[in-house]
Amino acid sequence: MIKQELHVIYGTNYRQMVKDLLAKMQLAAGLDSQMQVAIKPNLVVAKEASQGATTTPAVIEGIIEYLQANGIHNISIMEGSWVGDDTKRAFRVCGYTAIAQKYGVPLYDLKDDDFQVKRVGELELKVCKKPLTADFLINVPVLKAHCQTLLTCALKNLKGCIPDSEKRRFHQMGLMKPIAYLGKALPPGITIVDAIAGDLTFEEGGNPVRMDRIIAGRDPVLLDAYAAWLLGYSPADIEYIGIAERIGAGSADLAGAQIIEHNTEHKQASRFQPGNRAKQLARHVIAKDACSACYGSLIHALQRLEDNGTLRLLKQPVCIGQGYQGQAAAGLGIGQCLRQCGSYVPGCPPTAKSIVDFLEKQLC
Repeated sequence: MIKQELHVIYGTNYRQMVKDLLAKMQLAAGLDSQMQVAIKPNLVVAKEASQGATTTPAVIEGIIEYLQANGIHNISIMEGSWVGDDTKRAFRVCGYTAIAQKYGVPLYDLKDDDFQVKRVGELELKVCKKPLTADFLINVPVLKAHCQTLLTCALKNLKGCIPDSEKRRFHQMGLMKPIAYLGKALPPGITIVDAIAGDLTFEEGGNPVRMDRIIAGRDPVLLDAYAAWLLGYSPADIEYIGIAERIGAGSADLAGAQIIEHNTEHKQASRFQPGNRAKQLARHVIAKDACSACYGSLIHALQRLEDNGTLRLLKQPVCIGQGYQGQAAAGLGIGQCLRQCGSYVPGCPPTAKSIVDFLEKQLC
């Protein structure tokens, strides 16, 4: 398995597709039966994969079946959902509790894990111990849009391997740089991208787009560069890709990559167009270091007002983010960080429903 090699397989039998793909890549040849193998899906919220936000269970099943068939049984699944959501609930809702019972594989909620400080260049990052101590980390992100970073895929999925306090700090640092540096602090052995039906509008799901493909490779930076291209972006449009390449976390050189396609008779489209709805809604927002969960709830709330035909009545700016702590912002405040604001909705994060109710009162 060459590092500058990407494999793409097309179809709808996702469990078998993963097993075929890993066999073609000869993944097991680089592993041994004594290794501790950790699988890190994207369970950012407690929503079924059909909504376009979380990793398809059949993909995880295919990985486990491939590993077990090759004599590798020391396997675990680990994740830490975003701030404000419950990982254990996500395990249940997303079908992972059933997977654990079916295959005898333990689930670890990384919100309960200790952390270790890893230094990368000038940054010190708190990283959960369980993924760090695994012999081989399998990163299984969903390819989807993101309100703040345009897309989320290989590198950003590793954010589930840091404590909630560190997730908040990532936003204080501007998100892009720490995401890139995390890719060097916690390099996956392989990344297997669920590009089956990701939401190309919001990271929280609800607007899935069928792509019916799985992408795999050793270099997470190269995978993110390919994911950017697939969604019509240049890798330069995604700031953390360039940063990750500069610090040596991987290569974004698609021209020098070998992209190997399988089952091309099932290929329906070469590239996809992400929705710009989130960008349009964000025109009402003034954000300073906003956490993803809080910002995502706000975007969903604004979409609800748009659907109701009332968003046009919103005249004041909506302020959100940790950068407003201790400040009296001129506008409507979202979340506990805006408690100094004259009018705000509490919560860390507030729900989309509570934001809708709050904003609707401001329209009266």
